[in-house]
Amino acid sequence: MWVNLRKYFVSGLMVFMPLALTVFLFIWVIGFADGLLGDYIQPFFKEYFGFYIPGLGILVGVVLIIMIGFFATQIIGAKFHGAFEKLFLRLPFFKQVYPAFKEIVGFFFSRERPSFKKAVIVQYPGKGIYSFGFLTNETSQKLKDLTGEDLCNVFVSSSPSPFTGFAVMIPKKDIIMTDISIEEAAKFIVSGGVVNPHV
Repeated sequence: MWVNLRKYFVSGLMVFMPLALTVFLFIWVIGFADGLLGDYIQPFFKEYFGFYIPGLGILVGVVLIIMIGFFATQIIGAKFHGAFEKLFLRLPFFKQVYPAFKEIVGFFFSRERPSFKKAVIVQYPGKGIYSFGFLTNETSQKLKDLTGEDLCNVFVSSSPSPFTGFAVMIPKKDIIMTDISIEEAAKFIVSGGVVNPHV
């Protein structure tokens, strides 16, 4: 009896926990996003309209971002943004942090962002140990000349997220090209190797 109860409890936990954590995270993100501007506009709405609609802070934030985007794409706005960015990059703390954040945001949201070109297999982190990687680009000619190797940039993911890992430069001759799709390789990484790719 106790064995069955334990089995049912573990099974229920495996079903309940991911769902509960996902819902909790969703509610937390919505609350946090709403609170960024909601804390400022809530007193205004309550004073002049007598009510405040939860989530209005998110809507105002989206409209504000659209307005910033429209302004930044215009000629005057682009010049202002360029001048502001140059000033920003002169500040001690911001010049180290801002470029990194700009690259990350650009990677995820830019239409011209680089993407994984191909799922490959590389010997990483050591010889005889094989890992899935994603071919991202050819290494710059300057780095090829410095190393004397025909290198390629490979992103080696770490479980359980295919978007965290290590960017490495590997000789092209040591990269095993595959016909495995990027989605299949990502499933392998997310599952910790439980789900094998279809080859």
